[in-house]
Order: sequence, then structure tokens, then C-alpha cells
Amino acid sequence: MRVFAIADPHLSSARPKPMTVFGPGWAGHPEAFFAGWRRVVAEDDLVLVPGDVSWAMRLDEAHGDLHAIADLPGTKVLLRGNHDYWWPSIGRLRAALPERMLAVQNDAVRVGDVVVGGTRGWSCPGTHGFGEHDQKVYEREVARLRLSLEAMRRLGDGFRVVMLHFPPTNVRGEPSGFTDALRDARPDALVFGHVHGDGPVALPELPGTAVHFVAADRVGFEPVLVRAAAGAAGEATGAPW
Repeated sequence: MRVFAIADPHLSSARPKPMTVFGPGWAGHPEAFFAGWRRVVAEDDLVLVPGDVSWAMRLDEAHGDLHAIADLPGTKVLLRGNHDYWWPSIGRLRAALPERMLAVQNDAVRVGDVVVGGTRGWSCPGTHGFGEHDQKVYEREVARLRLSLEAMRRLGDGFRVVMLHFPPTNVRGEPSGFTDALRDARPDALVFGHVHGDGPVALPELPGTAVHFVAADRVGFEPVLVRAAAGAAGEATGAPW
């Protein structure tokens, strides 16, 4: 089973929103997203989708977008992004997800020999305009990342992948609570998205961890290969917030 990742589908079947208003890199969306996925992903693969799945505001409005992704090849693991307003409690979401689609929220899931955890993340100190509210959310998200990493540890050995939606550092690549937690845990891979267009992104140096920036428009709408391996099945653990 190979592992791929692609963030920011930004689908909008219930609330049509042309993404070209965010720049020419979105030309051909959403068809380019579906075509890119089908080009590289096989039925036995695992695909991680770290956030901004749908522009829907309610779970029932996201139904069409979730099923459109579910109909693509592979098993999928979703993470909440900052625009996923439709995302309900994790228990309600898991009960509503289509077959072969899982979700993580400050906890972890196992799919074969792959252990996946994550949380949304937030802007890091040193980001332009970072204020008191940002500091509170940032500290909360760092704590949630540590919860997720602990849930991953409890699931046992395997290829360990952390999903964040936001980058784990500011544009200067300065250390953060996220990078501190990741250095302590040393997962095999980290995937994140969120930044679009030509916005600057710093890839943190995390010894022993392969870092992948996978925002859809920045990777040509083609899922990024994170690992090639074998495995099966799925379960969840942790303490959702």
C-alpha cells in the first residue's frame, strides 16, 4: 500500500465557489483535482487529505463533496482545515463518512501498517499580524498535536504520518511548539497544506521526518507520494476535543 497526500480540495458542489478568484493556479479546478488523483492513485493506496475539503457550511451540504472523494481510488483519511465549517463532532462525522473514508481530530487512526494522526494547527508566533487571540489558538493546537502524537504512540509500531493543515512554522522557518513536539516524537513523515498561490512556505528541518507541503494548487493537483509499502484495515483511538 502506497501512501499519498494532497490538501485543500476546496470542493463546492452545494455552494459553488470558483477557485480561480484565488489565482491562475486554480484553472481547471475541480476537474483537475479529480483527474490528478486518478492518474496516480490505485485502489490499494492510502490518501491523506489534510484539510479544507469542502466550502459547505453544514454536514448535509458536504455530503456530495465527501462522496465525490470517496468514489476516487484508495482509502482516505481526512483532517479538518480552517474552512471546513461543515465538520461536526468527530463521533458524528465518523458515523456519517462513506466506506473507506476515515477522519482524525487530535487523535489517530491505523490503516494497515500506517499510523496517521493530526490536528488543524494554526499560525505560528512571528507571523505578520499574530495577536493575543492567535496565541491562545496556537497554544491549544500545540496541545492537541501532542494528544495526537500520544494517540499514535498507543497504536503501536508502523509508518507514522502526522497531518497538519497549517504549516508548523512561520515563513522564516523559526522553531515553534509544533516543531518542538514533532522533534520529540520523530514521526516518519509530516504533511500539510493551507498556503496557496505564490505565498512563501518554509519547510522545517525535522531530523528523521520527511516533510511534504501538499496544497493542491501548489502540487499541480496531483497527490504527492509519501511512502510505498503494504498493509490494510482501520481503527481509531485518542481523546477527541
